[in-house]
Amino acid sequence: MAQSNNSIKKILTVAFALCIVCSVIVSTAAVGLRAKQQLNQELDRKSNILSVANLYEPGMDVEDAFESRVTPRVVDLRTGEYSDQFDPSTYDNFQAARDPASSRTLSGDRDIAGLSRQEHYSTVYLVGDPDDPEQIILPIRGQGLWGLMRGYISLEGDGNTFVGITYYDHSETPGLGAEVNNPRWKAQWEGKQIFADGDDVQPDIALVKGGASGETEVDALSGATLTSKGVTNMLKFWLSPEGFGEYLARFRSGVARDEVQGAATDLDDTEGA
Repeated sequence: MAQSNNSIKKILTVAFALCIVCSVIVSTAAVGLRAKQQLNQELDRKSNILSVANLYEPGMDVEDAFESRVTPRVVDLRTGEYSDQFDPSTYDNFQAARDPASSRTLSGDRDIAGLSRQEHYSTVYLVGDPDDPEQIILPIRGQGLWGLMRGYISLEGDGNTFVGITYYDHSETPGLGAEVNNPRWKAQWEGKQIFADGDDVQPDIALVKGGASGETEVDALSGATLTSKGVTNMLKFWLSPEGFGEYLARFRSGVARDEVQGAATDLDDTEGA
């Protein structure tokens, strides 16, 4: 005896079959597009790096521009020294921070950026001649109002002067905290200094209310006090000895440049052997 089209059993059977078909389609699409998604993510990463260095132009060949202008290197954050333990083109700072074997726990006053864990090694990007870079690009991240903010800052070759800042991943409020990517706000960063005269350890750069006046001050985001505080805290963390402080100190003294040049010389000697 044929079942009615409105029977519970037939409705559940059709619904179950439809779910199975949709799941297969979605899974197949996800697997088939995974390589393309990864390629697009990598292209977006390189575009953001070029953008923060003021090198990005609409329509440009991003891969070619990145390969010809930018040299990635892996830095040991604990010592500020370059490391050849990892491939800088594939090393993932964010994943390393999740692994207890390749990171450390942060708490209290040592975690002003709200990270909980920090990787031992991080990737930096040198623009121009790696022996004497025009710019140094550093990845940064920290808590904003609604969640983790991830971005890059670019410094001039002196290791102290800002070129730019950009955030490629955040969940801040549109029109308020999301103004971190407003070109007019980002333009304020060019020429700002990390350290005030006479202090070369704890960074002085900060977002301030009521109008920035000093060389280490940038206007806070209007109506976004907690996002502004988050930006200040993450910069003070990553530019201090807890983050890239040791590396930048070595760079300002010329040691890091010598290491890059020495590494390049060793590579040339190895290839010629």
